[in-house]
Amino acid sequence: MSPLAENSGSAVVAAVIGLGSMGLGMARSMKRAGLDVVGYDITPAAVDRFVAEGGRGAATPAGAAKDADIVVSVVVNGAQTEAVLFGPDGVAGTMKPGAVFISSATMDPAVARDLAQRVEALGLYYLDAPISGGAAKAASGALTIMASGSRQAFDTARPGLDAMAGKVYELGDAAGTGAAFKMINQLLAGVHIAAACEAITFAAKQGLDLDKVYEVITASAGNSWMFENRVPHVLAGDYTPLSSIEIFVKDLGIVQDMARSERYPVPLAAAALQMYLAASGAGMGRDDDSSLARLYAQLSGAALPGAAEEPQSL
Repeated sequence: MSPLAENSGSAVVAAVIGLGSMGLGMARSMKRAGLDVVGYDITPAAVDRFVAEGGRGAATPAGAAKDADIVVSVVVNGAQTEAVLFGPDGVAGTMKPGAVFISSATMDPAVARDLAQRVEALGLYYLDAPISGGAAKAASGALTIMASGSRQAFDTARPGLDAMAGKVYELGDAAGTGAAFKMINQLLAGVHIAAACEAITFAAKQGLDLDKVYEVITASAGNSWMFENRVPHVLAGDYTPLSSIEIFVKDLGIVQDMARSERYPVPLAAAALQMYLAASGAGMGRDDDSSLARLYAQLSGAALPGAAEEPQSL
């Protein structure tokens, strides 16, 4: 039985640190499931939005975590996760003994192991729990969570996990395993997006009807989830960021670091990383990751829908 299931029946308190497109959806999902949710974000307007929806807000991470049974950190990387835990107004100093810290950031498994060791030394639990599924699934409580940690960490986190996820994979009893699974996913996702953008822009260079290309490929063996999901952005000429170029600069960079330490070749991931770096250098870093198609178009002279629009500046 979950330790939280044995309490007096009062609502489980959950703090969400980071109320961006993913964190806000996760906070909403837990609130909808009956948890008492406190939100914090570096942008006060994000907190105000959550409060306007009936949630509670806090001025600092430490304030959000003070009475929480579950603290969910939805930030970008390991460095930001460390700051949430141990930086000024960090949560580690105010979390109550026996509470669980759920880390959802994508990071090097070695960093996850180090953070878990430091957190557990304080009498807290750490669940290495990167996420997949995007903002829509975060909002509907249907994320995929790739989690590893102690049985106590899983049990304490269970009310939050059940509210946020459609599927929770329990991948081991030590932090770092969840992070490693996520990096395999990100290797594939980054390469697949690059391949999809290369293909659709090559089709444009051939003068093909891009809507018909999309119809044919999504019904054929060359299809991928990323082709099906990202190419509509290209067809619409809409590069509003849902997942940015910089995300894959970061994540494929982590893949390279991990592979180098293992003396393992990852040539496809390396080639994809160079394209994301080039897109970022061309001013598209904060745009949607389907902007790789625009980079291919710039390099080749291919014409894409909305090609006259300039990339958002950094």
